Amino acid sequence: MPHRALVRPRWSDMDVYGHVNHANMVTLLEEARVPLLFGESAAAGLTELAKGIVVVRLQVDYRAPLVVGDQDVLVEMTLTDLRYSSFTIAYRVHTGPGEADKVAVTAETRLAPYDVQTERPRRLTEDERDFLRRGLGEPDA
Repeated sequence: MPHRALVRPRWSDMDVYGHVNHANMVTLLEEARVPLLFGESAAAGLTELAKGIVVVRLQVDYRAPLVVGDQDVLVEMTLTDLRYSSFTIAYRVHTGPGEADKVAVTAETRLAPYDVQTERPRRLTEDERDFLRRGLGEPDA
């Protein structure tokens, strides 16, 4: 089951055509995942995730324009790969707040836990891996 988040594009996010531009689309993806990876993980007692996660890879595919308006857009997030030192989240960004709204953007980020003290990547703990599976769904085998 995907994790769902509602985010609201801002008027400052739009390009000259009234669409959310690429840089701001990347920010919307971040805004969708931050409450889960920082807030919900900390509430579950997993304080290390909030101390450092870096984007290793990002891919964004545009299927339809996402027009800035006065409504939230639904972002569905699913865990597609879980390794010991990284994980991948797939996104489906809808044109409105509901699942029936057209999918405007699909994207994928590979993220890695990062120790800011040592300035090095680190391994996910088993508790963190379990949290990701619970919060984003089991990755496809």
